[in-house]
Amino acid sequence: MNRIIVFIFVGVLISSCGARRNSKRHETPTKPVVVVATKPVVKNTIPITNTPLEYISYFKSVAINEMHLYGIPASITLAQGILESGSGKGRLARQANNHFGIKCHNWAGDKIYHDDDEAQECFRKYNDPNMSYRDHSEFLANRKRYAGLFKLKMNDYKGWAKGLRKAGYATDPKYPKKLINLIERYELYKFDEKTKRKRSKMKSSTKTITQNHVVQQGDTLYSISKLYNITVDQITKQNKLNSTELSIGQQLRISTN
Repeated sequence: MNRIIVFIFVGVLISSCGARRNSKRHETPTKPVVVVATKPVVKNTIPITNTPLEYISYFKSVAINEMHLYGIPASITLAQGILESGSGKGRLARQANNHFGIKCHNWAGDKIYHDDDEAQECFRKYNDPNMSYRDHSEFLANRKRYAGLFKLKMNDYKGWAKGLRKAGYATDPKYPKKLINLIERYELYKFDEKTKRKRSKMKSSTKTITQNHVVQQGDTLYSISKLYNITVDQITKQNKLNSTELSIGQQLRISTN
């Protein structure tokens, strides 16, 4: 009797051990959990413009403001921006905020290299497209070869288009025709007329233009003040700033006369 019990007990042990071994063979091995660190998503504060109309809608106020300050027809500025930047889709516009194809030419700032008339030519790089618009104004206003353009009437966009090519701004012989076609197709000359009317009103009363500036990497109060032709003290007072420190993405209200 005892011998039978022993046999039964041994049989149970063997079967249970086999079950354990079988269960281990059929278990699905667990994979280690890998945590992938992701970079924070940084939203582009400048919208991507897909058509000339979207480009005009976004930059027309900047072009008109430059018109007030430097006397360059807004129609010319916008047409050049559309043509040179491909309505904001070109590589120089997307990667360097350079909307006018301005090359380095004694430039101490950031640079980008791009194939143009020759391979890998040096072009200016900006932190903000508004800086590109301001540099375009100063580029034309501070060079003697463009001085004759500022003697033209404000609504003479054809004279400006031809004069830019003659002064050497572009090497394309069809450059004037391309600018004129853009101005007439999208009726950009209307911005020159509006600006002219605003100027006549400003003689009797000063009108304040308020814009929003989104702080980009490398911006300082001084560089922003130069961009909008106002003082650091004005920016500080307008935004009630307690220090000169700025953070990327911070919005500043800029009011100019």
